[in-house]
Amino acid sequence: MNIHEYQAKKLLKEYGVPTPDGFVAATAAEARAAARNLPGPVWVVKAQIHAGGRGKGGGVKVCKSLDEVERAAGKIIGMRLVTHQTGPEGKHVNLVWVEQGTDIARELYLAVVLDRGAEALTVMASPDGGMDIEEVAEKHPERIFRATLDGGHHIWPFQARKLLFGCGLSPEQVGRGVPFITRLLELCVAKDATQVEINPLALTGAGDLIALDAKINFDESALKRRPEIAALADPGEEDPLERKAAALGVNYVRLQGYVGTMVNGAGLAMATMDAIKQAGAEPANFLDAGGGANVEMVRKGFEIMLSDPNVRGILINIFGGILRCDIVAEGVVQAARELKLDLPIVIRMEGTNVEEARRILNDCGLNFTTATSMGEAARLIAEQTREARP
Repeated sequence: MNIHEYQAKKLLKEYGVPTPDGFVAATAAEARAAARNLPGPVWVVKAQIHAGGRGKGGGVKVCKSLDEVERAAGKIIGMRLVTHQTGPEGKHVNLVWVEQGTDIARELYLAVVLDRGAEALTVMASPDGGMDIEEVAEKHPERIFRATLDGGHHIWPFQARKLLFGCGLSPEQVGRGVPFITRLLELCVAKDATQVEINPLALTGAGDLIALDAKINFDESALKRRPEIAALADPGEEDPLERKAAALGVNYVRLQGYVGTMVNGAGLAMATMDAIKQAGAEPANFLDAGGGANVEMVRKGFEIMLSDPNVRGILINIFGGILRCDIVAEGVVQAARELKLDLPIVIRMEGTNVEEARRILNDCGLNFTTATSMGEAARLIAEQTREARP
């Protein structure tokens, strides 16, 4: 789960991490009033969306008067901000964060991230702050310094000092930076975060370290024990189809392709998407019906997939174990009749009650295409979805 920058900075302050003072605003007038209550003569107005690259898209403005703050906020609020992380459709901006300007001498990068390969938290630092860390990693990997934490939750002072010296800080600045890193880690562990990223981390003219930006992601599986974090979710930033699927207990992720997929099991879903791409098509979603799906859930899964206007056809790939093939078949037939499906549907089933499932599909009188293997199913749906959906 992601949160907005203004929410992340509030959490940072709670853990003693220095951040610029600021206020959130929903209108240009509120932004002007916020700036009036902050020290000048420079203020920064920042769009609040769950995406990086806001500055490049015109969502961050440095202002030198209250009039400039009001004008900038007026342009940003209500705009559809497009960045490299939003996709071409962009995201609608409802709020801005107005903060006091900072005397920036240098910009660094600092983050605590979950390294799934090492099964531990890792602290990353780079002297190249303010840039996309992916770009730094690609062009100058030697300028990214890492420390994998002992036991997954503890950083030794020498590890923190090594990271900061690698960024070119002086001994005095390193002394200030060690508790900065320690507090970030405390926040990450206490709130079940999978990422706490500060980019840029500003070194001021006075030698202080300040978090100019903040991005925090949380483990969604831990939200049940972190109600204060769950309350920070912004439904407007979530894909409406993914929200609908979550309410039904269906694991659904929207993608950019045009072949809808329904499977049971995350591993089978990944393999199915690979097969679709190998056949020359593009998957439109990841939809895992799970082992406890029933006829109604299968029908709702169809409804969710068909709500995506990009979907040209559907591939159903089921390996019946806990989830019986005949239940899926009944759900498919019911959905096809109720929703009056006119798209190509390719079905491949194996496992529990597969013969009964095939009988249901054969006797229903609907035009389904069946396949005996995943590769054949992917090839068939790729052939049938080459033409755009009406």
